[in-house]
Amino acid sequence: MARTVVVSGGGTGIGRAVAARFAAGGDRVVVIGRRADVLSRAADGIGATALPADLGDPAGAERVRAELADRFGTVDVLVNNAGGNVGTGDGAADGLTDTARRWAGDFRANVLTSVLPTEALRDLFTPSARIVFVSSIAAYRGSGGGSYGPMKAALHPYIYDLAADLGPRGITVNAVAPGLIDGTEFFGGALDDERHAALVAQTRTGRAGTPGDVAEAVHWLASPGAGHVTAQIVQVNGGAENGR
Repeated sequence: MARTVVVSGGGTGIGRAVAARFAAGGDRVVVIGRRADVLSRAADGIGATALPADLGDPAGAERVRAELADRFGTVDVLVNNAGGNVGTGDGAADGLTDTARRWAGDFRANVLTSVLPTEALRDLFTPSARIVFVSSIAAYRGSGGGSYGPMKAALHPYIYDLAADLGPRGITVNAVAPGLIDGTEFFGGALDDERHAALVAQTRTGRAGTPGDVAEAVHWLASPGAGHVTAQIVQVNGGAENGR
């Protein structure tokens, strides 16, 4: 039976691959993102529904909840993939004002875009619904300075608490934590060949990950077979960071 699957940040990279994986399995997929044109192209390409919105804004999350309730009634799977690194490629922060801008921006981009839709959709989740967050290897080892890693790490205790809260309803809550993934907009062109080679060398598989690698892990966590897996952070990084 087709499920209603909602994927934030579904217009490009990991989010698009995740949405495509669910759509290929026959699910009804809704992709959410801020860039309406990018989102529309992605949705058309994979047979999904585009719902443009800024999930870092409470009003945006509330509008998404209202539209999903009106169109589908319930939600079976929520993938909180929206995020990004506000300071990528900008160099060192220029004083406290710039530092505050970057930290606040990463909080909005990575924490609020996950927390607000999750809280907004609480009453729409079906029994045995699946919630999957996209974290990062940076949550374990830092991001080389700045606020991206700390913001991803902030999601982990929220995931644990949410799993305990929603578990009695049969709902599981997990995350995947990717390492280096080629084919995304994350680095914004700021990753040079030398740094890329160094990150690949940290893996046990000798290669960068792909959006499809992450999509398969997310799809499994949302499957009936993963019904007893909850409050877990599944690392998808080729062994660049050991399991903890």
